[in-house]
Amino acid sequence: MARRIVWTGQAQQERKEILAFWIEHNKSKTYSKKLNRIFISWIRLLAQRPTIGRKTDIPNVRVKTVRDYLVFYQVDEEALYVLSIWDARRDPSSIRVDEKV
Repeated sequence: MARRIVWTGQAQQERKEILAFWIEHNKSKTYSKKLNRIFISWIRLLAQRPTIGRKTDIPNVRVKTVRDYLVFYQVDEEALYVLSIWDARRDPSSIRVDEKV
């Protein structure tokens, strides 16, 4: 059974900011489109095989490295909840991951 994918507001905003950064940095949308396809592809795979991500210190939250980014997520029988997309090159002490409601 395929789980539906639910993006939290935080994760949607972070993805938008990441993609906007690369558009501005490269003066082109090409890389941002490619990176977005990579995110979506990995998240679809996580929805099918949620245990490929490693456990975190936060109960019921897993993380998968996708390129230079950490995708934090929770999963239940019906859905995969994308909680946050974090640039792994940033200071790890400022990571904020809210569990799904």
